[in-house]
Amino acid sequence: MKVFAPLLALLSVSAVLAQAALPMTEAEVRKVDLDAKKITLKHGEIKNLGMPPMSMVFQMKDPTQLDKFKAGDKVQFTADNINGAFTVIAIEPITK
Repeated sequence: MKVFAPLLALLSVSAVLAQAALPMTEAEVRKVDLDAKKITLKHGEIKNLGMPPMSMVFQMKDPTQLDKFKAGDKVQFTADNINGAFTVIAIEPITK
């Protein structure tokens, strides 16, 4: 069991570093759906997904963040394909 603890710690750190390495993309919030735990974003190119600029619906890794945003907000976010679903991993407002 003692062998697995350091291995699990290393895997956890690797996962965090991999998420931190994903590029941020600028977007405008089009819709927030609290019931479905999803957000619609009009976004720029998402390089790590090979996705051109468009508007689309994303799942949220942490749906508790949804209540911080409303339609029209400018944000930057990181997304990834998690188990076949395009998912927002991190999102923050753009303050100018």
